[in-house]
Amino acid sequence: MPWPFRWLLGALVLGFSGALAVWAFEFGKDIAGLDRNAREELVELRREVHSLRTDLSQAQLVANTSDSQLITERAAQAQLMVQIRQLQADNELLRSDLGFFERLIPGSGSDALSIRGLQAERVSDKELKWQVLMIQAAKNAPDFKGTLEVTFSGKLAGKPWSVRQAPAPQPVLIKGYLRMEGVVAVPEQAVVENVTAKILQGNSVRSMQSFNL
Repeated sequence: MPWPFRWLLGALVLGFSGALAVWAFEFGKDIAGLDRNAREELVELRREVHSLRTDLSQAQLVANTSDSQLITERAAQAQLMVQIRQLQADNELLRSDLGFFERLIPGSGSDALSIRGLQAERVSDKELKWQVLMIQAAKNAPDFKGTLEVTFSGKLAGKPWSVRQAPAPQPVLIKGYLRMEGVVAVPEQAVVENVTAKILQGNSVRSMQSFNL
């Protein structure tokens, strides 16, 4: 056969073979069911992806809301703790004031001038806080001018030891009552055993109170 007819025949054979192969492939997919539900499955997968994205957005919103609530609760708790500490401090102050006014009640003694409250406590290894309440029990008593001397005594290195709240007695002016307090430095190794407060007028002791720690 002439070459053009051979090429034409070959092209027809190849075209028929390709068409047959495509038909066989499509027929095979249809037999296997590959394209039967592909579109439906694709639509279903897209629907599930959209649902998962919606659930993720809601979960992130809930997480952000929970974080905000947690921050708010922590701030409220911190504020509550501040209020509790303030209430505790106010309670201690009220107790102190209550004890102070209780000591203002006239006693059974006949002394017109007396020391009703003498307190001392160690606030650190080297400091001692003291407080004295001086009262004129007599009604309409004149103002009293004098001095106050507070002495702390005990032992230091096994030997007697003492110290005063000030190098010299402190001047006082008592109008009905007077409360004084302060902090005195003490050696770290000192053992304070006794505290004595004296109200002096000149060299005369008008009132004195003492107690052991």
